[in-house]
Amino acid sequence: MAKVILLSQVSLPFSKIGSWTTLYNNYLEKNHEIDYIVCPKPEDLFEGVKYSFVQATFWSGIQNKIFKKKNIEYLKALNKIIVPKENYIIQIVDNYGMVKSLKEYLVSKGVSKNCYIQFFYHGFSPYGQLNSKSNFYELINELVVLTNDSYKQHKKSIITLPSHFSILYNGIDTNKFKKVSILKKQELKQKYGFDDKKAFVWCSQDRPKKGLHIVLEAWKKIYKTEKNIVLIVIGCESQEDIDGVKFLGKIPNYDLPEYYQASDCYLFPTLCQEGFGLSLIEALHCGNYCIASAMGGVPEVLQYGKLGRLIQNPDFVSEWVDAINDFLDGKFELPEFSSELYSSEKWNARMNELITKAKNSMP
Repeated sequence: MAKVILLSQVSLPFSKIGSWTTLYNNYLEKNHEIDYIVCPKPEDLFEGVKYSFVQATFWSGIQNKIFKKKNIEYLKALNKIIVPKENYIIQIVDNYGMVKSLKEYLVSKGVSKNCYIQFFYHGFSPYGQLNSKSNFYELINELVVLTNDSYKQHKKSIITLPSHFSILYNGIDTNKFKKVSILKKQELKQKYGFDDKKAFVWCSQDRPKKGLHIVLEAWKKIYKTEKNIVLIVIGCESQEDIDGVKFLGKIPNYDLPEYYQASDCYLFPTLCQEGFGLSLIEALHCGNYCIASAMGGVPEVLQYGKLGRLIQNPDFVSEWVDAINDFLDGKFELPEFSSELYSSEKWNARMNELITKAKNSMP
């Protein structure tokens, strides 16, 4: 039976906040199918999996820069695992630059036909680097994307699809990210100083494409007449004092559930073709009503408006003002959905299905 190798550009377990690393952390602590991890050496190791550590050296750096031998240190670590005539499933997450050098290595070793490359893509639109689409998609065996809409987008844009295409929704730990009782919610509001205010929350990295500036512009207009509200900004520091806004900076992932549980409405004003939006479903499961840009995979994640309000023109501040005011006026209903929706348990089970399917497709 084929062995499964995960090539990771970061050390696993990964201690910081990250979407796909969190997914793999949850998966590798449960009933997983990963046999080997190739990555830089982490402080701790997962049990029940073998490692081959990537060691970047001065010489490998020269080979990368001068001789254009990309990812040489990863291929050396992989070479310690690969045995001729054995079958392998090799997983890569978002690292397009790894694929060509990996394929060349497998061909040079004469094991290419014994290896199945699964590429997990956490974006939405097809890879757009000039003159690289056909090469990349022909080198991998399977592309795994986050939504059906992403698959449709690829189908429209790519001349030749990979031999296999699959969908794997993101998943969260629903034992941590969950709705609490009204009493508990009031206690958390008092704990974090929200008191009886309607609390809105934004959580992301401080980059223009994440749309915080749009929300802040809308907030200044709304706060002129609505004072019993507070906006919680998680993930970036304050650049100016704004009435009714609390900038909390970076918050450890294990503290996030309580902030979501103490809040009432989650704002997701992305201005890019977002692949999925992990924080969106975290807030949703914690009882927040969600107002989000209709960009990328977000409409599908919110079931095209069933699970929240979609902003069709996210660049228009006026649409955010109207949506927030509608929420304050009670013109919304909290959606009902299964606690298993977008759960890490479902993600783990689906991952095992994809691996089993890949194994069965090999000779």
